[in-house]
Amino acid sequence: MPKKFKPLSDEALAMIARRFTALSDPLRLRLLHCLFDGEKNVTSLVDLSGGTQTNVSRHLQTLADAGILARRKEGLQVYYSIADPTIYQLCELVCYSLEKTHTARAGQFAGHGQD
Repeated sequence: MPKKFKPLSDEALAMIARRFTALSDPLRLRLLHCLFDGEKNVTSLVDLSGGTQTNVSRHLQTLADAGILARRKEGLQVYYSIADPTIYQLCELVCYSLEKTHTARAGQFAGHGQD
């Protein structure tokens, strides 16, 4: 039986939509993945993500504005880390769900095309 949720206000729904919007870009998800093992500076994130400095900085700003990332400045370097630990759980749930769905779909095709 599905879990029952209390009704949400329009303001709460807008906040939830903004959170999902912040997570809706593949480069932002790649940046989060790069930060799962700890804090990194922008230069490292550019190298790891394959994005440009400008694009990576813009996406990091979006994630920080959404409260997902924390930022600290040390000299000329800016370091980012995951500020909201529930992001780990959310990513794990989504990945598990996708894996389960794709495994089930792959199972539907098993045996097809064989003579």
